[in-house]
Amino acid sequence: MSSAVIYVEGLGKRYRVGERERYLALRDVLTRVFTDPLKRKAKRSSEMIWALKDINFEVAQGEVVGLIGRNGAGKTTLLKLLSRITRPTTGFAEIRGRVGSLLEVGTGFHPELTGRENIYLSGAILGMSKQEINRKFDAIVTFAEVERFLDTPLKHYSTGMQMRLAFAVAAHLEPEILLVDEVLAVGDLEFQKKCLGKMQEVSRSGRTIIFVSHQMNQIRRLCERVLWIDAGQIRESGPTGQIAAKYESASFQPAEAVAEGQCFLRWSICGHDNVLRDGLRDVTLHFHVHLKEPVVQGHFGVAVLSDSSAVLVGWGFDNLNIEAGQREITLRVPALPLRPGAYSLTCSIYNKGNNLTGGALVEQWYALPPLIVDTPPLSHPQDRWAGVLNLPAELKIQDS
Repeated sequence: MSSAVIYVEGLGKRYRVGERERYLALRDVLTRVFTDPLKRKAKRSSEMIWALKDINFEVAQGEVVGLIGRNGAGKTTLLKLLSRITRPTTGFAEIRGRVGSLLEVGTGFHPELTGRENIYLSGAILGMSKQEINRKFDAIVTFAEVERFLDTPLKHYSTGMQMRLAFAVAAHLEPEILLVDEVLAVGDLEFQKKCLGKMQEVSRSGRTIIFVSHQMNQIRRLCERVLWIDAGQIRESGPTGQIAAKYESASFQPAEAVAEGQCFLRWSICGHDNVLRDGLRDVTLHFHVHLKEPVVQGHFGVAVLSDSSAVLVGWGFDNLNIEAGQREITLRVPALPLRPGAYSLTCSIYNKGNNLTGGALVEQWYALPPLIVDTPPLSHPQDRWAGVLNLPAELKIQDS
């Protein structure tokens, strides 16, 4: 058997369409015993769907692994199986170590108990002694910022308060394996910064983390390796940069081209693919076009756009003469230091002028595939302050 702390083989989960699996308290189990015979008489859907199928992977101690994929791909289902919240239909997952999980808000908490009581309950579930919980108690309460409401039943907490307390408990009670879902995205920016900082601290301590997020910058900063879940199966797995780039390229939805036609054929970076791996050196963009007629005193323009269609950088060249037929247009820039992520390129060719001088648009093209920047993040570790550029900096402190 492998020495991995998480070993998954042939794992699958099948659901009946229309049936929702709930987390059951003791009172729910007792209620089900008496009511199930009556419910069995009702007509049930016979259609089944596989949320996960034939999942196989291992995670070594101290690894930080990201789970990425579209909504409904099966990421949360996988975490529920690893957390033992739900049972697999096929296969198994062997977990070697104490697991702390932050999935849906309130999971593992009891709404009738106070915040204080839920901290001790969660610690006991993790197998910790009261003395261990006492040592961490003040740090949990301070992190969660719920001092005033500590002796209030959890059902009176806001969603944000429940989430802060849940994360604080999961991170501070020192589980050997921490499972964190996209629930972090619900919090405000300050809370997200605290959570990401704490997760980096946890990862440096040698504990194992599986982290689900749609924010690729968070994945790149935290994770060494990524599993891309697609339609309930592992589509790709490997180093974070490589797999994140493939995922962003596959899921990027460019805007429609302004003009139809076969002028623009394809493009590449340095003649290879659509992935920029070093933005601090010369970057050459190659555009292959097929012109049905020559361009005389024309214009060629290129712009790099963010996912919100903001222009990040653009270049325009006038007074161009290009013969008809298949041509390659090469654009070289000394550097393109953009933050890691997916960007769109828009290119245009005008004949006899540009858009301001009455030129005729030959074609405007949103390049496919998108530009993927797969470089180590160098800017501020908090997304709020990281900006657009990805530039190295050196800090020195000396006597003045």
